Amino acid sequence: MADQTADQANEQTLDTAFFLRWLTTAAEAVEREADQLTELDSAIGDADHGSNLQRGFRAVTATLAEEPPASPGAVLALAGRRLISTVGGASGPLYGTLLRRTGKALGDAAEVTPAQLAEALRVGVAAVAQLGGARAGDKTMLDALEPAAGALGSSYATFATAARAARDGALATVPLQARKGRASYLGERSIGHQDPGATSSALLITALADTAEAPEDESR
Repeated sequence: MADQTADQANEQTLDTAFFLRWLTTAAEAVEREADQLTELDSAIGDADHGSNLQRGFRAVTATLAEEPPASPGAVLALAGRRLISTVGGASGPLYGTLLRRTGKALGDAAEVTPAQLAEALRVGVAAVAQLGGARAGDKTMLDALEPAAGALGSSYATFATAARAARDGALATVPLQARKGRASYLGERSIGHQDPGATSSALLITALADTAEAPEDESR
């Protein structure tokens, strides 16, 4: 049954409307979880991760409504640019780079397959790693994004598989000592806290899975 579900997922194509729904769902998740993200960030960061992403994704949804892109890649690229221009701190450049580079890798195709999205997402995640000079295990957003991209690229993956990998990756940051970002200044005191960037990244991938599972007639 699992193989059949994965085969069905791999056969589907994802159009511009799907990507618009994904980012709308992600924005709604950020709205719901903004306080939690800020609480996590207050322990090992600047206590603004939730509010920064909330402001950024509100701007993204407004911009996408005003300037509807013509392709999946254009949706992500525009969203990435908007995040860079509106989100302060490190989150804007990192999330903006993730979406822009993923969108660029998708190109101008009107529809893409899950496999093509998986490959493009790996490009975006690699760009984030290069920009931040981080890798999985450093207690950053990469601890959620790298497992998600790896899971999505496997032979029998589904979006739900990738979402679980992202959530597990975020939870696994709790016992880690931060080696990058503001949290790294705390040294061993960063141990015992879940990384806010990994947590918000898991929200983004979970929103992707939720979008794939939702009937189109229930989309906004």
